[in-house]
Amino acid sequence: MSTGIHTPHNSNSNSSSEDPSKRNNSDNTHHHSHLQKFSWAGALVTLGIIYGDIGTSPLYVMKAISGTKPVDEMLILGGLSCVFWTLTLQTTIKYIILTLKADNNGEGGVSSLYALVRRRSGWLSLPAIIGGSALLADGMITPPISVSSAIEGLRIVYPDIPTVPIVIGIIIFLFFIQRFGTERVGSTFGPVMTIWFSMLLILGATSITQHPMVLMSLNPYYAYNLLVNYPHGFWLLGAVFLCTTGAEALYSDLGHCGRDNIRVSWVFVKTALLINYLGQGAWMMTQLGKPLSENPFFAIMPSWFLFIGIGIATSAAIIASQALISGSFTLISEAINLELWPKVRIRYPGSQKGQLYVGSLNWILLLGCILVVLYFRESSNMEAAYGLAITLTMMMTTVLLVFYLRTVQGWAKLSVAALAFLYMLIELSFFIANLEKFPHGGWFSVAIGGIFALVMLSRRRARQIIGSLKEFVRFSPYLEELNKLSADENVDKYSTHLVYMTSSNSKKFIEEKIIGSIFGGKPKRADFYWFVNVQITDQPHRMKYKIEFLKEHQIAWVTFFIGFREELRIDYLFKQVLDDAIQADEIDLEEADDYQKLIGAQALGDFMFVLHDTFLSNASQLNWIDELIMDFYFFIKSITSKPEDWFGLDPSSVITEKSPVVISPRKEVVLERIVE
Repeated sequence: MSTGIHTPHNSNSNSSSEDPSKRNNSDNTHHHSHLQKFSWAGALVTLGIIYGDIGTSPLYVMKAISGTKPVDEMLILGGLSCVFWTLTLQTTIKYIILTLKADNNGEGGVSSLYALVRRRSGWLSLPAIIGGSALLADGMITPPISVSSAIEGLRIVYPDIPTVPIVIGIIIFLFFIQRFGTERVGSTFGPVMTIWFSMLLILGATSITQHPMVLMSLNPYYAYNLLVNYPHGFWLLGAVFLCTTGAEALYSDLGHCGRDNIRVSWVFVKTALLINYLGQGAWMMTQLGKPLSENPFFAIMPSWFLFIGIGIATSAAIIASQALISGSFTLISEAINLELWPKVRIRYPGSQKGQLYVGSLNWILLLGCILVVLYFRESSNMEAAYGLAITLTMMMTTVLLVFYLRTVQGWAKLSVAALAFLYMLIELSFFIANLEKFPHGGWFSVAIGGIFALVMLSRRRARQIIGSLKEFVRFSPYLEELNKLSADENVDKYSTHLVYMTSSNSKKFIEEKIIGSIFGGKPKRADFYWFVNVQITDQPHRMKYKIEFLKEHQIAWVTFFIGFREELRIDYLFKQVLDDAIQADEIDLEEADDYQKLIGAQALGDFMFVLHDTFLSNASQLNWIDELIMDFYFFIKSITSKPEDWFGLDPSSVITEKSPVVISPRKEVVLERIVE
């Protein structure tokens, strides 16, 4: 489909004027500047938005490390030491200190990081695709494992309670309310998570007093001893890794919370997490020589507090799930604007900027979560599958971060190489240890991630194929012809205002099929011709436009520069452009007053937008791989949003013209006639 959208790096020619998307984006900087300043209110909001996943990890980490083996002192101290140093090296140093530096006008996440470095090398889209796909895939396990771990605490009191229906019911409710927006629910997240982390802190500190020797586990020797000397100790890294699976969210939600709020609140969060882990370890010291009979997280709770604790844990698990769902919506929205995901419908149910709803993804995630619950049934089984895909996301973030620090920040080669070596060593170790989970359910997240990646990679390749076949012609020779056509009253008027969406980002060139649309067959006469190009910028919240009149009062070229996190509403934005042009006397409408009333009534009137859609011609000849890719691309396109929905246009004022994509035309066949 000729979308009329270009990302800045896809220029087919040099623009004759400066690209506003490359100027200093002071308005966006101002928009986000208040987010970068610490405030107690901001820290409270941060607790509710980004710490759900990593904050609920104490529900299952120590239980996963101990597994079914009899616990001993080496396992407890070594496991605690690995958790401490994982949270320190992976979460604190890599994400809190280093990765949060890589903000894109206040925004974070793998898509924003990719947007910062994509001009440096074309292959960098691959780590962005792999990282985003893996994040979405592992996200299907986060709600089930968090909610299941919380609800299973009821078994201490009711051993035979069926948890699966309860978990599925909570998950269905959670996904069902997404379409209505979560603004009101979200306002309570901060206080609830504050209560949650305070509970972790108090319960852990109380338990530590019974066996303070667990504090020795902060010595890295115990981590080394576990990995090297404990039987199959290295493979325990797969369970240890669960303590940091939510670290990616700290970066993804940078735009919602701000760097300083994240860094300051992390001090409280990490302290609460570590003390709770140590408290669980202290209780495990009372269970030496036998397998754990219950979850250490609930075991350190006083019996009178158990129901309260389960209620708070369930609330925290729901918040963790909500954070992941919202993050998935944002990730897909960014991927769409970066041309890495099919154009699906996006709704904005809340009044808060950035709150969005992607219905198709919502139901895909819900189906995936229900399948996870029905297949694994127990949180202990989910632990055996959880974490494999997310290690890929972290490695891909490291790849993009290294390029960012070297090419954008200008770090010395030696420093970048040392950083890359350290974190690739750590994350490859986690990845190898997590490979043991593959036959136990890790295949599920890898398979789902593979499907997401297949969609992104096939779209990327298909867009490359179609883009290479677009034929552009110089526009200037046709301007006078347009002028003559507009004045020729012998031709029936097609529309007062005729608007073409073009993918050319220079007024010097235009698609040949647009010229054919205007002059071919029955000519399309109009009083005003508009050629509109939309460029998705690397800056997330840019909202700018530029207008150039190629023929005074008659032919205009409009370029929109829209941030990759913004909603495309060309219908609404184009009205503003027209209003500005009328106020500046740049277009001459005989009944401007009536037109102003028309604008106020939110109607387009005698306007027609022309879009071009594509289909694969039967005359095309491809190798079998590209043929599969193109078939898959057009199939996905056929079940996703129509072009007018994507641009935010009124369907009653849109005409979509279809044109074939002919790839490597088949050789002509000489047909011989038989004459009898």
